[in-house]
Amino acid sequence: MFEVLVFVYENYYAGDSCPEPAHLERKLNAVGFESDEIDDALSWLSGLNTAARGSTGFVGTSQLVSPEPWLREPCPTSARVYPAAEQNHLGATCLGFISFLESAGVLPAAMREVVIDRAMAAPGAPVSLDDLKIIILMVYWSFGQEPDPLVLDELCDDSTDRIAH
Repeated sequence: MFEVLVFVYENYYAGDSCPEPAHLERKLNAVGFESDEIDDALSWLSGLNTAARGSTGFVGTSQLVSPEPWLREPCPTSARVYPAAEQNHLGATCLGFISFLESAGVLPAAMREVVIDRAMAAPGAPVSLDDLKIIILMVYWSFGQEPDPLVLDELCDDSTDRIAH
């Protein structure tokens, strides 16, 4: 599934250029992805689209009513408590990375909640850090935001090639 998401991100970075799901499915089939991977990715992207739309807050002058209570904007002084299911599915490494991005001020609370929701919808437990980085990129993409260049570097960096000094 994550290979499909990376392909979609790389080829349709400008969110407006991404085709409708049926057309995207045909393109992904033509590229050579397996049907089950495509179905999983399109289902995951549909959930991402719903979560991103539900957490945007305002459209024009009218406020959106969030379809999910967890998509409400958290209070700035609140603390996020991760239930056991999230701790088990995300693992310590991913939770630490989310905390790092939050403390650096580059992952607002509303986006964090969408990242957690989409990570919980991802296969595998615990989710790998590389997969979480793809999820974070996709969340930025769905919000129509480009990550700061240093954040983008951190999200796209392959730590296996790093040389310790």
